[in-house]
Amino acid sequence: MNQSSPETLIIARHGAVMEIRFNRPHRLNAVVETLYTELLVALAEAEADTDVRAVILTGEGRAFCVGADMKEHGSASRSLYQRRQYLQLGNDVCEAILRLKTPVIAAVNGYALGAGAEMAVACDFILMADEAQIGFPEVSIGTCVGGGVSKLLPQLVGLSRARQLLYTGKRIDGDEAARIGLATASWPAESLMTEVHQLAETLAQQAPVSMAMLKRLVNQGAHTDLEGQLQQELDAVFTCSTTADWQEGVDAFAEKRPPRFQGH
Repeated sequence: MNQSSPETLIIARHGAVMEIRFNRPHRLNAVVETLYTELLVALAEAEADTDVRAVILTGEGRAFCVGADMKEHGSASRSLYQRRQYLQLGNDVCEAILRLKTPVIAAVNGYALGAGAEMAVACDFILMADEAQIGFPEVSIGTCVGGGVSKLLPQLVGLSRARQLLYTGKRIDGDEAARIGLATASWPAESLMTEVHQLAETLAQQAPVSMAMLKRLVNQGAHTDLEGQLQQELDAVFTCSTTADWQEGVDAFAEKRPPRFQGH
């Protein structure tokens, strides 16, 4: 695979922002194995590139991602081991999004269902078009959620509402998702990407070392005791104070100018 021209993704750079667009619009960006493997490579490139300060995930056409490509699954002949490996790829993608040192924004431009919703939930922010729909239909088709959704969704919307969404497979639109805290905000479709890029630019201007440490702290906070979290925050603050960016932040504040962070 030549990642410079992936089959299932469109990758663009906007300054310090990497935009990754799912590119199977003829199948509403339904997931196939190649999409997962190419996405893992793209996320690894974002992790390795110190000039990437924020990542956007979105979809080409009228969907974000409608989950697994059931047509391809139905015609595929996989051994049980190969089936397990495919499912592992889905978990690997969500884990890569969660562990990426830079913040990730899901720009949900249309349907985000199943694996598409799982990837969105793994992101740091979900921004949705007002009429886009997100849902978890897994139980209705005889399977189960993955990608950490059973842990992450209750943290976002509360246990009772998470049960309702997961057990019923109910789809909700962007306005409702924002109201219950699943989405950060929803916007008219024509405004969505403008708002997404504005947020991405804001995130990209922050100190990269600080952002990486803060993301890890926030993501682990729900399962770390207070004493442990306080200690890790202390370690993070100390580490940040050893960077040139810390001095730049202090100087910029004193000089009343925007800081110019370098990531070290």
